[in-house]
Amino acid sequence: MGKTDRVVKLAINGGITFGSKLNSKQLTVIAEYMDDGDELELTTFQQLYIEVLESKVELVKEKCKEVGLSCYPVGNFVKSLRTCNFCKGEEEEGMPVAIELNKRIAGTPVPFTLRPAYTGCPIGCGEPLVNDIGVMKVREGYDLYIGGKAKGMDAQTGTLIMEQLVPERLYDVIEKIIDIYAEHGKKRESFFKFINRFGLDNLKNQIVD
Repeated sequence: MGKTDRVVKLAINGGITFGSKLNSKQLTVIAEYMDDGDELELTTFQQLYIEVLESKVELVKEKCKEVGLSCYPVGNFVKSLRTCNFCKGEEEEGMPVAIELNKRIAGTPVPFTLRPAYTGCPIGCGEPLVNDIGVMKVREGYDLYIGGKAKGMDAQTGTLIMEQLVPERLYDVIEKIIDIYAEHGKKRESFFKFINRFGLDNLKNQIVD
């Protein structure tokens, strides 16, 4: 270990699939980079936090990728997409759309941790209404909610801002929202507080072509 080789956190999960599951090979890879006495932190956002040496981050990422694990940065970034269990099937509940959306936004730097969520039907198991950005598949389209807040005395459901979006439009709008937040949000200003300050109508006007 070099003098400048510090310990960093990585967020790991099994990617977007049926349920939140890890297999034995994936657990073995994670354990390989843990010392006796080390602990895994299980977050409420379907992630495991593991601490590794900075010099080994790329190696750990590659080893995780080989067994189907996804790795993300920890801190002020867009979190990996919280999802439902796709209990009605991959195509019916839009798993390919969830995977593509996650690929586009997860790990993007933002003023404060941003939590997106996705669910494949109106039952809402992925909890899209109480996260910063929420997507709900309804029939053949995708409804978009923003500004949900799950914790605190001021907890509230998100606001429906667009309905029945096609996938490409959904990706475009969400990426624009994140870009606006990244540009205009104050340091460590949560997305919920940003919307209250910036204005929901102002945000909506800026994302409409």
